[in-house]
Amino acid sequence: MTTRPPTTHPEDSTSNEPQQQRQSAWRLVAGASLISTGLAAYEIVPASVTPLIRDALNIGPTIAGFLVGVMFGTAVIASLPAGAALDRADSRTAMALAVLTLVVAGTWGWIAGRRGDYRSVIASRALGGVAYVVVWNAGIDIVSRAATSENRATAVGIFTASGPIGFALGQGTGPVIAHRFGWPTIFIAFTGLTVIGLVVFWPASRGIGTSRGDAPSVQEFGAVLRNREVWSVGLLGFLGYSLYLFVNSWGASYLTTELGLSLAVSGLLVAVFPAIGVVSRISSGLLSDRVFGGRRQPIVFGSFAVAAPLVLVFTQFRSLPLLVALLLLTGFAVQLTLGLSFTYVREVVDSRVAATAVAFQTSVGLAGAFLAPIAGGVVVDQAGFDTAFLLAGGLAICGIVVAWRAPEPGYS
Repeated sequence: MTTRPPTTHPEDSTSNEPQQQRQSAWRLVAGASLISTGLAAYEIVPASVTPLIRDALNIGPTIAGFLVGVMFGTAVIASLPAGAALDRADSRTAMALAVLTLVVAGTWGWIAGRRGDYRSVIASRALGGVAYVVVWNAGIDIVSRAATSENRATAVGIFTASGPIGFALGQGTGPVIAHRFGWPTIFIAFTGLTVIGLVVFWPASRGIGTSRGDAPSVQEFGAVLRNREVWSVGLLGFLGYSLYLFVNSWGASYLTTELGLSLAVSGLLVAVFPAIGVVSRISSGLLSDRVFGGRRQPIVFGSFAVAAPLVLVFTQFRSLPLLVALLLLTGFAVQLTLGLSFTYVREVVDSRVAATAVAFQTSVGLAGAFLAPIAGGVVVDQAGFDTAFLLAGGLAICGIVVAWRAPEPGYS
């Protein structure tokens, strides 16, 4: 007896196709975000167990701090070359290679840590920094292309929220992992999360990360670096990341030194500042896409306009509930720019060099992240916290001026 095959109607598959494409796009975003979350946790986790590392390797606080700082430094240097390569290559394959690189770097760091070889640990972290910047740039590139123009900023905002999620994961679980399995285990603890992310990402990204025709020429690459609109958006990222890392680095010290709180309590209170970024970075895309009809400039202008007075008055209050409220509001405001700027910059250039523009934004932004804690420390030592926060507020005011004159892609 033969079985009749089920009757199919062409219009059924046609009507389901857009829904399937949307589901695939959001699976891609989820997978890329998991990869980035694992890398962000790997990036920050040594900070959570610094005393253990110092005792085990017999190193000072400055050298120990380099375990985190080396990844920022590597990212600043490697970002532009990585972006230029991504404009000539397959972002999908680049994500897979970056995950493999992290597995190698994590294993290398674990072995070096068990042997007590500090220099080798640092070298492994530098390799991990290359993996981080490739995932960040390639992830933004491929997520942007998978999304529609109506929800692009929302999708990229969700992806960039992986940063604060990963930071919270690394800071929260690092001590537990180190206590249970030994501190070198922190270097391999989060590689599994990136592999899981790749398993989700790979099938969903089929056909999206492929090359977009001929590779951009050297002249087109140079045009990105000469583009005044790119520099304008890049400056917004630099100022935003400077504010973000300044408060992250010196907020807890202020509460401890000036208000007499314990370092544990101060750290817990200041943790709300980056944590609110999960909401803020996603909200930046939703606000831009849904409320402002795809406009980007009003969001970044509002970001600095709200942040400036909050940073300027921060040291004038002693009430803990009020200070926590200020940290929440400031963290939300600052990270609106951090979430949106990567969508913003790729829209002011030709799509053929979009990855290069994103890489430029990453490099300039992380330069601010690298410099702000150092400069903040110098000002605190020389003039105190009031002056340091006053100057940080001045950066936010500069952000207002730059955002007011910032371009609006697609609008005359």
